[in-house]
Amino acid sequence: MISHFEFATAGRIVFGAGRLKDLGSIACEIGRRVLLVVGSRPERADGVRKYLAASGCQVNIATVEKEPTLELAEALGQEAGKSKAELVVGFGGGSVIDAAKAAAAMATNEGPVLRYLEVIGDGKPLAERPLPVIAIPTTAGTGTEVTRNAVLHDPKTRLKVSLRSPLLLPRVALVDPETTMTLPPEVTAATGMDALTQLIESFLSCRATALTDAICREAIPKIAGSLERSFRDGTDLVARTDVAFASLCSGLALANSGLGAVHGLAAPLGGAFAAPHGAVCAALLVPVLRVNLAATQASVTNQRTVDRFRELAGILIGAEVPEPTAAIEWLAKLTAALAIPGLAAYGLQPEHFADIARQGLAASSMKGNPVPLSQQVLEAVLGAAL
Repeated sequence: MISHFEFATAGRIVFGAGRLKDLGSIACEIGRRVLLVVGSRPERADGVRKYLAASGCQVNIATVEKEPTLELAEALGQEAGKSKAELVVGFGGGSVIDAAKAAAAMATNEGPVLRYLEVIGDGKPLAERPLPVIAIPTTAGTGTEVTRNAVLHDPKTRLKVSLRSPLLLPRVALVDPETTMTLPPEVTAATGMDALTQLIESFLSCRATALTDAICREAIPKIAGSLERSFRDGTDLVARTDVAFASLCSGLALANSGLGAVHGLAAPLGGAFAAPHGAVCAALLVPVLRVNLAATQASVTNQRTVDRFRELAGILIGAEVPEPTAAIEWLAKLTAALAIPGLAAYGLQPEHFADIARQGLAASSMKGNPVPLSQQVLEAVLGAAL
């Protein structure tokens, strides 16, 4: 029997190759004074600016050089207020879209942003509705265009934390796979593995629902069959479309089912080391799945997760009733094929394990893990991911 559940996502999803050209007409339905948040090379957004201007929008541009900080979120919010923005458009990778969402929130809510942050802040709910956001991802990985949080980096604590609220769901998610065609192979691999990890963690999550299951079952085969192809040939639009679709689905799923220990550990790792989030998730995925499967196989009350591993293996390799370990071995081969480095490449050493594991246990993502994991087990995971 299907149990009760809730499902929240962006107000509107527009997907497909070439759909970026519809941006102007979509934006005009919402507002004409636009804060356009872009990455470190704003010239990449020239086409976006032209689409907006051609529809009569007045555009101010703000750039995000790297991962958004607390200070940047507040500054962007002030910029949106100063320019009297009616709409925020985020065009870029996950960091850019997170910055756009945070800017929209801080434009209408009194600072500091610490007032609303998880873990290091007060965790207060947003008092006012943020400015509407149109999120346009140029990478296929985070799915943040359909999630209710914005990840911010605090250099003082060296932590990545979330500004989280249902009000942060974008008004429109505009996903055009053609915007990912110029991604270099290493970025394709890292962001794609983030999407695949999010789908797998959502599928195994103890908070999964019938609807998130349906999304994961549809999306996992697409990215499994197309990620390495898009890595080998970035001009393969069919593969790029499959991966972009899977990334979108990963955001839909995680926003409603939660994640697990991979993302629980990835948050403190990303704050402490200059490491791409997707590559960190990719390095952690197989070690985390190994300990999760071992823990569930040892339990007489968690047959559901063992069955999920077996189903996941069937989805990935197409075999009927395969061994549950087959999914892990398939993913290990994919990680190697994509040349994902171990975490030692980013500076992680054994002396860091205890602190990272302790922080990981406190992360909100850990609540979705299918089984509880101890600090000792998480430290072993970090060792296996070196």
